[in-house]
Amino acid sequence: MIGVLGPLEVEGHRVGGSRLRVLLIRLALEPGRVVTSERLIDDLWPEEPPEHPAAALQSLVSRARREVPGLISSHPAGYVLDAEVDAALFERLARAGEHRAALALWRGTALADAAGMPFAQAPAARLEELRLRSLAARIEDDLGPHDVVPELEELTTAHPLREPFHALLVRALARAGRQGEALEAFERIRSRLAGELGADPGPELRQAHLDALRGRRRGNLPAPLTGFVGRQADVERVFGLVRSSRLVTLTGPGGVGKTRLALEVAAALDVPDGAWLVELAGAADVRAAVEAVVPLKDTAPLLVLDNCEHVIDEAAALAQRLLSAHPRLRVLATSREALDVTGESVHVVPPLPERDAVRLFAERALAVRADADVESVPVARLDGLPLAIELAAARLRTMSASMVSAQLADVLGLRGGRTAQPRHRTLRAVIEWSWRLLEPGEQRLLSRMSVFSGGATAGAVLEVCGADGEVLASLVDKSLVQLRGERYALLETVRRFAAEHLDDDGLAARHARYYVELAERAEPELRIGARQLGALALFEAESGNLDAAMARHPDRAFLARVWFWMMRGRRREAQTWAAALMEHTSGAARALCELIATGELPPGLTRSGHPAARAGWALSVRLAPPRDVIELAEEEVSRRPGDPVAALMAGIAQFEYGDAARAERLLPQALDGFRATGDRWGLALALYWLSLAAENRGDPAGALELALRSVEPATEIGGVQALPGPAHLGVRVARLQAELGDFAAADAALDALAVDDPLALARIAHARAEVARRRGTPDRERAGEALRLLSGQEAPDQFAAQVQVELAYATGSPEPLRRALELMDAHPDRTARAIILEHAAAWCGSAELLDAARALRSGQATMPSPERYALSLLSSSLSRPM
Repeated sequence: MIGVLGPLEVEGHRVGGSRLRVLLIRLALEPGRVVTSERLIDDLWPEEPPEHPAAALQSLVSRARREVPGLISSHPAGYVLDAEVDAALFERLARAGEHRAALALWRGTALADAAGMPFAQAPAARLEELRLRSLAARIEDDLGPHDVVPELEELTTAHPLREPFHALLVRALARAGRQGEALEAFERIRSRLAGELGADPGPELRQAHLDALRGRRRGNLPAPLTGFVGRQADVERVFGLVRSSRLVTLTGPGGVGKTRLALEVAAALDVPDGAWLVELAGAADVRAAVEAVVPLKDTAPLLVLDNCEHVIDEAAALAQRLLSAHPRLRVLATSREALDVTGESVHVVPPLPERDAVRLFAERALAVRADADVESVPVARLDGLPLAIELAAARLRTMSASMVSAQLADVLGLRGGRTAQPRHRTLRAVIEWSWRLLEPGEQRLLSRMSVFSGGATAGAVLEVCGADGEVLASLVDKSLVQLRGERYALLETVRRFAAEHLDDDGLAARHARYYVELAERAEPELRIGARQLGALALFEAESGNLDAAMARHPDRAFLARVWFWMMRGRRREAQTWAAALMEHTSGAARALCELIATGELPPGLTRSGHPAARAGWALSVRLAPPRDVIELAEEEVSRRPGDPVAALMAGIAQFEYGDAARAERLLPQALDGFRATGDRWGLALALYWLSLAAENRGDPAGALELALRSVEPATEIGGVQALPGPAHLGVRVARLQAELGDFAAADAALDALAVDDPLALARIAHARAEVARRRGTPDRERAGEALRLLSGQEAPDQFAAQVQVELAYATGSPEPLRRALELMDAHPDRTARAIILEHAAAWCGSAELLDAARALRSGQATMPSPERYALSLLSSSLSRPM
């Protein structure tokens, strides 16, 4: 055996000479493996090798063989140590958990005779780390039967920032009944970590602290069987409330985790006479239940009164009497409604946020099945209720993830384990427990509220459900209805249960009538500045309720929502509803459905008088405008003089498909009109198109100024990412900034865009490719990314052509430019054609193409087919742009 866990030691031999000892240590780091001569030379002479390194190495090996014969073998590539090494044996024993035997091999500092040699530094550090871990494991084994406090005090002094030793010291002191010293030890390391590293104690040290706190007090709190996930903000708030208020009640729906939160807080509190849990779920007499658990005379305990809701009056009265009679008593209660006692502080326990819900599900699922496919289960359906999450996770023990996912369609039926209380066996039982405690009027209102999707205002609840405000407030108090801002909502699990008890045939009709009338009243306000933000918020909030109303009042509900969809750029939603309702509508609604779903313009739609008829084509599945769009738009301007919407639509049509000069007369009229009404949507669009017009006449600085002015009203209505289409405005600003040489601002503008629409992502990738080209570093990857994102998407030919242009620049090949010209050949969008021709002119060095592009920009075409001419030039030009 060769020993390197201390000074070099070879059984039966004394090795002289430092270089010889270093050679043996180097070989001992890889026993039984060939170490090449080149590696040995580099490691043994790291700074200045001998004049003849191979000969020097061979001489050193010969000396070693004389002093310790039989240990070193030759190999064509180098040398091998044929001996067992204590370091390798130590690692095997430590892995096997034989820490006492492993540590007995150590005689000092590892690789001591090679200290200072570069090759030894990393292996020595690794062995020392393994020694300290093994030492911690051995001490943990010795906790209880041995007094390890003195040893740990020495170790924490020698390793002042090594948390495992400090955690063991805290635990050892606590086990020895020295809780005060344990807490002082924790405080010392906590302060040192904060002062020297700016860090908080890790999980192991925090748990040791919590164990010390629990050990210090009397009480009957059950030890937790599982870890506590999330809720840090709730723990901190409740902890503070209990310290400042003598009565704190945790409220929330069944299964939300009130009891677990209360126990977590109670366990962490420093209470002189202990924390005592009093279970009231099955109690017939609250006072008797309390007295059976803890004597209150001359003590200062914390009472955790759990599940007060079914004995709420008695629990409230007793809490008030006890708090009055025992000045040092504190009460932490859990209930589905507040106790309503003077001095009570209430903390509403919310459902887990999605991130913590996913964490909890994964932790519980992997505990019952290590190979569970946790990511495929739609945890969001469980309302963030820990009980529901744990019930679903438990099913993975006997079911596949796909079967559990399918079961979530009947989430109320998920079953718990054998030891669960009957009221916690299923979610249905949890809600049934609360349902049985309701008065008949409360049950009636709760069942009727199941008609709402996404919640409702108080006015809607009272009018649709025919209830009064006191009953609604009572349901909020009892945690069955959630109050979120100004809206009242049911958790989905509660809504399903309530729907099963609904007995009101006319409710759905009342609901649909209420919401279609609400939408019709709010629709004109979408175009009135002072009321625009409120109207937008209404349509956003009532989306689910309006979806339900569409089935009963398709004509009215569809017409009321079209302008909102247009303002928000929700083409896909509009198209889906238009296709679904086309056969169930008539009149203007039917015509608009046809236009949006098919792209065909029905006769007389623009004369229907409905505001959305003037701009419905912007939501159409057909990316090109209707035939005769200019004539139709100009007719609207004549029929509605002074109407800013008519002027805007005509200006857009003229700019893209007609006379750019006419567009520059119409768009300022629209801008003035929108200013007068305060319509932010109209202001944002008018400024956006005026920016395009400024760029078209060769004024990029003016175009950027107008585009930036468009951002403000778009932001005010929450449409900066959507107007006039997803990412259009941000991309436009970035491209203009790049054209003017401000590349940092362009990058920042693109980085700020947060969209998931594939076409919008393609626009961003294309813009990044353009910015890179203008910077002088064409980006083939970005241009290719834009093309890939377009694949399978229905994209405007204008944009597809621009992507091909950037690909041509990035690759140096004229083929993508050729495809761009083919896309634009005879296209009705003259401005887009001009942009592509300008690139072709630059590529080919053609003044004729440049003149043709200028003519298109002004609306005066001078060349019959400039794209075909450009294609002919490309066929005869160089393969690279000029």
